[in-house]
Amino acid sequence: RPTISDSNGALISDTTNGLKIRRTAQQLDLRVKRTMVWPFGSSESGKEKSSDNGSNAKSKQPVSWSDSLSISTPDQFAAAKEWAPMVVFSLVGLGALQLYSNYLRRIPGAAFVRPSFFRSRSLYGRVTSVGDGDNFHMFHTPGGKAVGWGWLRRIPNTRKDLKDRTIPIRIAGVDAPEGAHFGKPAQPFAAEALKWLSDYLLHRNIRAYVYKRDQYNRIVATVYVRRFLVRRNVGLEMVKRGLATTYEAKSGGEYGGLKEVYEKAEAKAKRQRKGMWAGNPNEFESPRQYKEKWGKHEKPS
Repeated sequence: RPTISDSNGALISDTTNGLKIRRTAQQLDLRVKRTMVWPFGSSESGKEKSSDNGSNAKSKQPVSWSDSLSISTPDQFAAAKEWAPMVVFSLVGLGALQLYSNYLRRIPGAAFVRPSFFRSRSLYGRVTSVGDGDNFHMFHTPGGKAVGWGWLRRIPNTRKDLKDRTIPIRIAGVDAPEGAHFGKPAQPFAAEALKWLSDYLLHRNIRAYVYKRDQYNRIVATVYVRRFLVRRNVGLEMVKRGLATTYEAKSGGEYGGLKEVYEKAEAKAKRQRKGMWAGNPNEFESPRQYKEKWGKHEKPS
């Protein structure tokens, strides 16, 4: 008998029972349909496509203005934020250096006082010695106690430690009696003026408003000191007590705008016959007259 072979090698008989043949063929057809792979994709890929189409459809939906503002965008200032701390630290460093250079740098001597300081700046320090009735030496302590001078930073007090570390100051606007030197006699009240200035200033903190450097390498300045919480002009206090006269000069005198104040104080001391004005007016010799008589270039005035 002729036979038909299916894909699984099964034999199909062409018996007269046609119904049996048709039933077997239908079963084979169902097997083929179940096992064949669709060449253009599967049902799963179709699902993925449908899901992609759904997401694309959602992405194409219109967005409101408020929602669009909340969409994250690249930070345009990211680089600036990274560099900002470095810039700030650099500026702070430069500011600190400028502050130190202008206000906290210690000046060891008159030669180191900048010309830009004259008539615009002041020096703060401790008086370490008094050499005459109108001049002394100060140890510069910029910033004072606020930056540790006197409690964290030691102020020298011996001649050895102070050598070449102090600034000579000439009190501006006044002239005290000259002491004995180079074989010349002392003026009346020279010793009294020296003692008073030593008691008033020695080992005290003063502020000197500087004007210039004189021919003897001293800094000419108006000097202030606090006594019993009151700020005193040292030169003016000397004139009031008859221990100094108003500085006499045809030119080059420095008064800090106080010449008339000194002259009024001098006139009052003269009327009250204080200090050097207590003697015979006909025999009075001012410090300027004394220096002119003995030679003004022999000693600093």
